[in-house]
Amino acid sequence: MFKKGLLCLIALLFSVSSASAFLSSGYNFISPEDLQKRIEAKSPMILVDICSVEQFAKAHIPGSIETNAYPVETDEERAAIGQLLPQILESQDDVIVLCPRGGGGAKRTYDFYKANGVDESRLLILEKGVEKWPFATEAK
Repeated sequence: MFKKGLLCLIALLFSVSSASAFLSSGYNFISPEDLQKRIEAKSPMILVDICSVEQFAKAHIPGSIETNAYPVETDEERAAIGQLLPQILESQDDVIVLCPRGGGGAKRTYDFYKANGVDESRLLILEKGVEKWPFATEAK
């Protein structure tokens, strides 16, 4: 009986782990190191920073475009990232979403651009967000 219960628990944990991995997939991410390499190489890209006014002013990644759209939940916040849509659609450059922690706001931005015609292969989210960016930043 104990063995059977243990096997069921292991199966349940495996299925929860698999479901969690599945739910977290579906987005393209870029590591801070890979983004830094692109910046140093002057690779063409569009850096969409959705951080708050205060956070952007304190520190932001060089070359990023300030939108102050975080957490990208209201029509006003979606309109802020929507202003970049013409530029993004006219370009073939990758679009890298910069968010405080690389979570929900970044995913909502990614989903917004994807739903509005941006090829998903061009969309990337900075892993762990701007708060964990280990390289030089700029202040406003």
